[in-house]
Amino acid sequence: MIHQTASTGLSSAEAAIRLARDGPNVLPRRIRVPLWRRIVSQLRDPLIVVLLTAAALTIATGDLTDMAVIILVIAVNTTVGVSQEIRADHAISALSDLTAPAARVLRDGGQRQIPAAEVVGGDVLVLAEGDIVPADATVVEAAALLVDESSLTGEAVPVGKTVHGRGNGAAEDVSVAAGTVVVKGRGRAVVTATGAASTAGRIAAMLTEGPGLTPLQRRLVGIGRLLAGVTVVLCAVVLAVGLVRGLPGELMVVTAISLVVAAVPESLPAVVTLALALGARRMAARNALIRRLSAVETLGSVTVLATDKTGTLTEGRMVVRRVWTPAAEATLTGSGYAPGGSVHVGDRMLRRPDPYGVTDLLTAVVLCNDAGLAPPGATDGDWTALGDPTEAALLTAAAKLGIDRGDVRARFPRCDERPFDSDRKRMTTVHRLRGGGFRLVCKGAPEAVLDASVLAEEPGLSARAADRADQLARDGFRVLAVAQAERPTCPDPGEDLEQGLRLLGLVAILDPPRAAAIGTIAACRRAGIRPVLITGDHAGTARAIATELGVIGPGEPVVDCRELREADLTRAGVFARATPGQKLDIVQALREDGELVAMTGDGVNDGPALRRSDIGVAMGRRGTEVARQAADLVLADDALATVVAAVDEGRRVYANIRRFLVYALSGGAAEIVVMLLGPIFGLALPLLPAQILWINLMTHGLPGVALGGEPAEPGAMDRPPRRPTESILGAGLWQRVLRIAVVLTAVTVGVAVWAHHTGRPWQSMAFFTLGAAQLGVAVGSRSRPRSWANPMLLVAVASALALQLAGLYLPPLRDLLGTRPLTGPDLAIAIALSVLGCAAVRLDRILHPGRPSPPDRLASTGEEVHPERRADVLLPRRQPTCRTPWRRAFRLAARRRPGRQ
Repeated sequence: MIHQTASTGLSSAEAAIRLARDGPNVLPRRIRVPLWRRIVSQLRDPLIVVLLTAAALTIATGDLTDMAVIILVIAVNTTVGVSQEIRADHAISALSDLTAPAARVLRDGGQRQIPAAEVVGGDVLVLAEGDIVPADATVVEAAALLVDESSLTGEAVPVGKTVHGRGNGAAEDVSVAAGTVVVKGRGRAVVTATGAASTAGRIAAMLTEGPGLTPLQRRLVGIGRLLAGVTVVLCAVVLAVGLVRGLPGELMVVTAISLVVAAVPESLPAVVTLALALGARRMAARNALIRRLSAVETLGSVTVLATDKTGTLTEGRMVVRRVWTPAAEATLTGSGYAPGGSVHVGDRMLRRPDPYGVTDLLTAVVLCNDAGLAPPGATDGDWTALGDPTEAALLTAAAKLGIDRGDVRARFPRCDERPFDSDRKRMTTVHRLRGGGFRLVCKGAPEAVLDASVLAEEPGLSARAADRADQLARDGFRVLAVAQAERPTCPDPGEDLEQGLRLLGLVAILDPPRAAAIGTIAACRRAGIRPVLITGDHAGTARAIATELGVIGPGEPVVDCRELREADLTRAGVFARATPGQKLDIVQALREDGELVAMTGDGVNDGPALRRSDIGVAMGRRGTEVARQAADLVLADDALATVVAAVDEGRRVYANIRRFLVYALSGGAAEIVVMLLGPIFGLALPLLPAQILWINLMTHGLPGVALGGEPAEPGAMDRPPRRPTESILGAGLWQRVLRIAVVLTAVTVGVAVWAHHTGRPWQSMAFFTLGAAQLGVAVGSRSRPRSWANPMLLVAVASALALQLAGLYLPPLRDLLGTRPLTGPDLAIAIALSVLGCAAVRLDRILHPGRPSPPDRLASTGEEVHPERRADVLLPRRQPTCRTPWRRAFRLAARRRPGRQ
């Protein structure tokens, strides 16, 4: 039935019926999440809930100005989150762009070009070189048909398609998939699947599920719940104590609300967003384009780097590396399709002619060749292959020995050929000699060319060549054998050409590793990140590349996914012959095993795994649009070293968020404890509500935001990643918060008690000392205290200190805050004691440096992979929370204060 349809194609009427029944040949669209549901999801964050509660309380007290500022913070945070989610909707749209916009089919007995969306099952596709296959189909007619399936399977070598039925019936060689590209030959194929049922459609279905919350999002959820509970309880205690002591109820309500706002770092969402945005900007300057903002921090938590091979660890271009002849073995240098490079036998660089037969062999592969090479263009600085990449690699190898393709073909014009097919696994061409006679050149798989029926050689030579071919194949090379013979007359069309040939030698071809890949893998191991190679290529090729790059050691096992066991999913270091579904299973299994997975890739087959992993990293130049849209990070320069830089940046961002939490939470905790301990020491109300809000404004404003611009600490990439389940307050952070809060509380209460007993303005001294000591914590939190890195933090602290002084000496602010000016000696005492905030942080970092790096997670390599670098620190824009005047609370406090102290 297929062959009957192939001769005439469908009728227009039948095609219309099938189109109505099966639907258009388009990929399924993801059901869009309503905007309101996205917004509700963002507002359910516990930290946002606390801010909403604070906004409601400000409304209850009539503080509309503060309410507006808090709502603005919530709106900005929600807008950023929603915009990040919308990005995922573009992934399936990219798959639609990949498929062919038009297709040539047989309809009503003649060829017709139609939109790809109108292709139906049973249509006969007419395929030619350069065509994108519009749907899954079965080849029914082929002439030297080669299809590039690397974007689906990961194999760098194009696959030959031959119509079987002559004895072997190998069905896998006659199918073509939607989205693949015809690189050579022509053919016809009957469509078997369209739209969602096609290969691209099944991959699109895998892209619908994302990775879930990032580590930072999970940690912020936890800290939000903790802060919500602790803050509400403590502020309720302060409210109750004040009411019991007979203080005015309205004043204590405003005080409690002020403590809620002060204790909860409401600028945390703004600081996190700014830190991530600055990180994304730094990455963009280093050719790493962030598609999802939260991915900046997630990179710093990565424990497993799962990478594709073709085009990711390798160049994605076939290169001849070895040439074997019966007399010698030569090695070739150079990369890509550029003719630059040389040919060596031992330490000797070959010139033409040579005594080893290398020139004869490379001349033969130029003759038996249908490919071409395109020189660099104005926009692309690389040589590119025209036609079969393997044949293009042969042309490049010949050019390295000075063999010109045009000159050779002019001297030996082709007069006949036998195209390659997967039955014979050979290609033979016939060329006319200038002095008369003809030359036959044959190239193909070693087992096909070294056959006794083809060669007229001694059995010993054929056996030696076969042994060397097997060794090269085990080393990951694709091996071709080349033979030729001279004939006095041109062979007849039906004559068997491929017999009585003389062996010229073997050509070993591979897709070479990228130059930066070895350093990248070494850097990952230094940082405690385990590399895992997942490829659709052969096990031998995967083993060779993985061993050379250091992904696995010599002799370590390679898992063939055709025999994949569940136990292998989380233990193996190299997976070969992996399908897109199996890549997805491997990534999912690693994540369920507690790993945080970054997946790199460039093909359509990598799309589902990129989408499901915690961090998807796609190649920007050679990567498919599907991979780029499914990824969180796109490498504009295709350099794997950029991944290491991105991980370093992620660790810097996370460290800065923790640095801000130490700074903000220790200050907020100190404010609450000061309010609780004050009455015990005879201080009725240690701080007025207006003073609490002013301190919060000064400390959580510019200094807090500027902390997000701190550079990375030296040695950050020599430590293992933090555990994915670790709390953001873990690894000793909450203990550090408490220790610093104790120092701040002791200094503030001590100053207030001393000033109270000596008749000084104790409340004003407590106000200034607490604010200045918190600024000292910011200075002490610098990652490189002896350098001028991040000068904006010093500027921000100086500005905040000036405003704190203004609160003591400017009459309008004194009236608003209820303060009194301090004398010179009193101010000097307060400033001197405030330095203890900085000293406390520095001393704590010395006495409690944090959890040491587990030695078993670090690589034992002495190579310096990631040198310390300086980063330009950008001046962040002031966030809305930094400009909050809190005027309503200030006025109310000024009216209700029991008296200036």
